[in-house]
Amino acid sequence: MVMIEIYTQNQCPPCTYVKQYFKDKNIPFVEKNIQQNQQYKIEMIDYNAMSTPLIKINESLIYQVDIDEIERILKREHYV
Repeated sequence: MVMIEIYTQNQCPPCTYVKQYFKDKNIPFVEKNIQQNQQYKIEMIDYNAMSTPLIKINESLIYQVDIDEIERILKREHYV
């Protein structure tokens, strides 16, 4: 099973964009808002990410909104 986590924060247009992308594709994800939960911010820093969104698909990390990369990983994980 593919696990998708998106690290976000409030008032982040790229975060809104990537969440909408997954919603439009009916792909479930877990949103981890770093402003609502300090633990999510710590996790993000542990992944060496300094900005949102950070997209985690299983063990693959995407540090910016890169739809081509997202789709490549989803295909590799046999999700699409």
